[in-house]
Amino acid sequence: MEQLISELKVKIVDLLDLTNIQPEDIDADSPLIGGKLELDSIDVLEMVIMIEKDYGVRIENRELGEKVFANLAAMAAYIADNAPGPLK
Repeated sequence: MEQLISELKVKIVDLLDLTNIQPEDIDADSPLIGGKLELDSIDVLEMVIMIEKDYGVRIENRELGEKVFANLAAMAAYIADNAPGPLK
């Protein structure tokens, strides 16, 4: 799980062009939305697309999205539990 969390940190920084944040600055248990990263709905949409494309995992509705994007640990757990094959 730690490897997946580290991978997601790098992907989020790169995907969202967070120039003032380093991957190691992201705490897996801190809120993604409204927290230190100051992510908005467009950022969430970009992450949804990345998760679907890179991991084959769909986030079907807003209620599920709120749980998945609560923090990085929740996102990684959802991906690990729902990925169609073994994660690298």
